[in-house]
Amino acid sequence: MIKILLAEDIRILRDALQALLSLEHDLDVVTTVGRGDEIVSAAVEHDVDVAVIDVSLPGQDGLTAVAELQQRLPNCRSLILTGFGHGGVLRRALALQVHGYLLKEAPPEELAEAIRRVADGQRVVDPQLALSAWNAVDHPLTEREKEVLSVAAEGADVAEIASRLHLAAGTVRNYLTSAVSKTNARNRVDAIRIAREAGWIL
Repeated sequence: MIKILLAEDIRILRDALQALLSLEHDLDVVTTVGRGDEIVSAAVEHDVDVAVIDVSLPGQDGLTAVAELQQRLPNCRSLILTGFGHGGVLRRALALQVHGYLLKEAPPEELAEAIRRVADGQRVVDPQLALSAWNAVDHPLTEREKEVLSVAAEGADVAEIASRLHLAAGTVRNYLTSAVSKTNARNRVDAIRIAREAGWIL
């Protein structure tokens, strides 16, 4: 049996995926979580073979969780599910050497087969997503600008961003101004939209 962790924040979708995978004779969903910051501890506790992870989760995004999971449980293989095909996100996933990357729209039998292939040491990438990654442009943002924009995308104001990232408020404003300029955006909200659509932030 292939032991699976399933990480998806939408309860009805998580339950549906668990029910579908349980119909497969060789797949066993041993644990499910709804937050990214719960993935590693649950995976380690249940010693899972494959972690099926939504790329966009509360608490911690799926790719950040994958990076931590690779350190804590190196034998666990990761399969990312996404509802959008942004090439930038896939390129980040490939840089982390995730083992699989599928769209949520994939048929259930395709997901089951992808899990088997990933567990067997193969890589699985949706062809549509691979083409998107091939065509994606390198992003202009620094890591710090992405970090500041990501926190801003959660609705945080300058003071909260400064507090969370241990920066001065003026420094945060400078990063936001720079991000707006580099993305050719009209304002901070527009910069967040552009960065998300390009897959530069989640």
